Amino acid sequence: MAAQWSTLADDELAAERVHELLGQVQNDVWVVSACVDRVLDDVTAQRTLLTFGIARTDHIMEKCANIASLSTPSHGQASTSNDEILTCHFQSVPADAQLCHLRSVLLRRLDRLNTYVEMQKILPDDQEMDVEDEIDEWEDDPWGDGDAATPSKSTAKCSLPESFPVSLPEFLQNDLLWSACELATTETLSSLSVLFQRHSQELWPSRFRILECIPEHVHPSTWRSLLPTLDSSAELEALPVADPWRIDPDFSELPSTQDALDNCIVPLVKVIDSNKEVSSTAVPDPLSDEELSTWYKNRVNATIIATGMVDIALALVQHGAAQGIPSLDQLGEELSLLSRLVYDAPRGTDAEEDWTLTRWYSMEPLTVVRAYLAHSTPESLARDISHLVMPYLFVLEARAERAGQPDPSLSTRILYDYVLATSLENVSAIYEASKPTLPMAQRIIKNDEDMARIALACLYGSDSLDEWATMSSIFECLPVWDVSNAENGDGDAANTTVASLGELVTPSTNQPQCTAKDLLIFFEPLPFASLSQALDILDVHLESGEILARWSVPAPLRWFLQSSNTVVEQRAWANRMARRAGGTEDRLNGVEDWEWLLKDMLKLTGGDSSTKGAFCLLGREEVMSIFLSGLLSTGNHAIAKTMLYAPRTKLALSPATIESVCLTASRELYDNASSGNYKFGDMKLACDCLEVSPLSENIVKEKEFIEATSRICSFHVPSSPGTVISPIEIRLTKDRLSLVSRVLSSNNDAYKHTEVVLDLCYKLGYRNQPVAEVKVLAMLADTALQAEDFVRAYENSERMVQTVYAMGNSGSLDGDSAFREAAEVCWIACFQLGRQPEFSDLSKKMTLLGHALDLCPPDKIHDVLMAWRKLEPEDIEAREEHLRQRRSGEAPLSTASKMDTVPRNVASSLRARLQDFHMPSPPLLNTPDAAALASRTFKSVAANFPFGRGRSQASDMDERGSMRSESSRRTEGGDVSAQASRVLSKGIGWLIGADEDI
Repeated sequence: MAAQWSTLADDELAAERVHELLGQVQNDVWVVSACVDRVLDDVTAQRTLLTFGIARTDHIMEKCANIASLSTPSHGQASTSNDEILTCHFQSVPADAQLCHLRSVLLRRLDRLNTYVEMQKILPDDQEMDVEDEIDEWEDDPWGDGDAATPSKSTAKCSLPESFPVSLPEFLQNDLLWSACELATTETLSSLSVLFQRHSQELWPSRFRILECIPEHVHPSTWRSLLPTLDSSAELEALPVADPWRIDPDFSELPSTQDALDNCIVPLVKVIDSNKEVSSTAVPDPLSDEELSTWYKNRVNATIIATGMVDIALALVQHGAAQGIPSLDQLGEELSLLSRLVYDAPRGTDAEEDWTLTRWYSMEPLTVVRAYLAHSTPESLARDISHLVMPYLFVLEARAERAGQPDPSLSTRILYDYVLATSLENVSAIYEASKPTLPMAQRIIKNDEDMARIALACLYGSDSLDEWATMSSIFECLPVWDVSNAENGDGDAANTTVASLGELVTPSTNQPQCTAKDLLIFFEPLPFASLSQALDILDVHLESGEILARWSVPAPLRWFLQSSNTVVEQRAWANRMARRAGGTEDRLNGVEDWEWLLKDMLKLTGGDSSTKGAFCLLGREEVMSIFLSGLLSTGNHAIAKTMLYAPRTKLALSPATIESVCLTASRELYDNASSGNYKFGDMKLACDCLEVSPLSENIVKEKEFIEATSRICSFHVPSSPGTVISPIEIRLTKDRLSLVSRVLSSNNDAYKHTEVVLDLCYKLGYRNQPVAEVKVLAMLADTALQAEDFVRAYENSERMVQTVYAMGNSGSLDGDSAFREAAEVCWIACFQLGRQPEFSDLSKKMTLLGHALDLCPPDKIHDVLMAWRKLEPEDIEAREEHLRQRRSGEAPLSTASKMDTVPRNVASSLRARLQDFHMPSPPLLNTPDAAALASRTFKSVAANFPFGRGRSQASDMDERGSMRSESSRRTEGGDVSAQASRVLSKGIGWLIGADEDI
């Protein structure tokens, strides 16, 4: 039989086989040991095995119990205790010790078997529903085989124990605490309740270790029977209601029996009943009420940290508070508010936030309000404030009262702080729900004056440039007060208020930006009459803001306060409005659009209204001038003419104002032009601007200057190497005659076009200025001289001389500074050309030197005479040849026939100046330094003439062609000049005595 038992598999062992095989064995120890050794997964077979083994130990237990009851002492000896007697018995009969030990194991297993069966019977209905749903899914599975047999519900229920978290062998053999923790971890909480009920004495010390294993997300309602409760009478933790399987322990389980087994020297059969164990700290004594409160709080924190499920934590606290556990009411209040934030407040599209009690406690009330409304839309904002924010604020007020520090304004103050910091769109939604026409109970902001103050602070504290419709909707929700009985002088008070606000909102080093909260502090002390006036001003500012935004020059509302007393700021913004509006694409396409713009700009001046507009410091004429300037800057000159000169004009400006505006607009376009060609681009617009104004001297001059600029640019005059001069550089040139010089120096053939160059001079602003004309002719003559075009050089010199002579009579010219300046340039130019050796026309050279003698100052006469005397022998020879041919009747030489002496008018002038001079020419005057001196004098007078073609140093060459140093010229020429001056001062004339006798 023993061989059959050992070879029989556990799954083949049925209840009948237990009796069949073990009933034939007479050895009780072997049979009971076999029953202990086998742990089956079948409840019926396991129960049969346990009851059979226990039955085979019944007679032994009766015997041992009787022996233990014997306590009669022997004669002459002391009495022996029951434990000693039983211990002696076990030592003398080892088989009884083994059977007693194995019986206790079997009884413990039988109790656990009964518990296991009861736990299976009360499995939650939801598990059964899951199985039924799973069956339905199997029946409807489109991927299943139609021929396959569908499992029945009974089959599914039979397999249900297989999903039990602890198998029967594990439950029978392992530590009971381990099984309880497994049930808690797997949320088999109804079975865990049965386990606690049947084995409370064994599990009580480890109850908190078991509760820790229950997942934090499990709702407390499913394990309320396991939660610790309070015995209010003793203010201690209530003991659980126990219902063990056996009220009285078996003899083998008695402590005395177990002690006897431990004290006997019989080696007992080792039974492994704890393969898996769980460590825990035993808490055998009930907790106090404060300790229970701490446990609940810790569980709440752990639940929120682990899962974030505030509703679970709240349910746990509510259960504990219902059980009378102290200090949970305030925690429940906080969790209730937090649950509203987590579950009731609108959620964003981003990931959910991690809310914990630590974070909640660290938040300020205003931060909590913002968190409640962080994802609210304007449509839901009013409802969210009523259902989420207001209850929270009421709780804060109640809490302050309970703390003995009542603060009736706490809720309104926090709400106002939120309104001041939120967006204008949200403010508009709040004001829609706070209209004075609504019932007081429905309004969010209930105080009318507070509504006005907050609206003023929000609007003037906002930097928004594109929410004018929203701002207007806020204004429309404000209350209207009857201030007809207000005191007079309110206009001054309003002006003072605006001025004070302007200073407040203007940034400074101490306060870079004024916030809406700062503005509310300013508005708080104002009475309703002043608030009404402030709202009237706000109305005007809102209308002005809409107008500016309409024309693409928006300004924040605070700007209207800042610029209320600053004309420069208003003028700058008016210019921006006139120019940017015209530059907007597809905005102003006709006269009607521009008239609309003008109408709006004039409206911003305020007109006759007592309330100041955005351009209140600008007059109507100034605004119209700014408008005309912006119109001209866009190139709409036809529209400008229509608006100025139409029969019913909308732009009434004086001719002087029109001229000034046109000139300014033209010059601005001129300065911004990249090209000087007035046929296209900004330069053409600059020229066309002048056509709008009535013709005047200033308009003509500006037109000519534009034409001159275009001509200069056509010559490609460089401003620097590789860069052509720009119009703005031409405008900024102080001496514009230097531009003529640059044209001549940068173009080889420019000097050939005398009239063109002179016309350029006139258009540069030198018309009817003979001095400038003389200088230009001198430039032309010198340029031609350097190009060795002596014919044009002489023609320009003659024209220059005639211009100088035409400036006035010789008798009155010496005191004329303009004449002296022109004469200075003229005699030097004539002197330069008259002494050029390459110029072969002796008669013209003598004429030029005669002009130089006539126009030069007295202290320079001897310099000119030196050149004259050098040409005099040649002139005398030519004259003698001319006389000889005339006497002989021969035809004069072409050159001699054209020769002539100094013109008679020049000669007479010279006689008048030198009638007292009759002495021979000083020999020292034959030196060439006088010519060098004249050259240097010309350079000092015409220093701005860039004559650099390689002949400017010719005057410093001596007759041998070598350069003389400046020091030698100073040394040698000094004595000559001094001697000549002394001779001339004595009145000794020598120049024109016998001119007609030659």
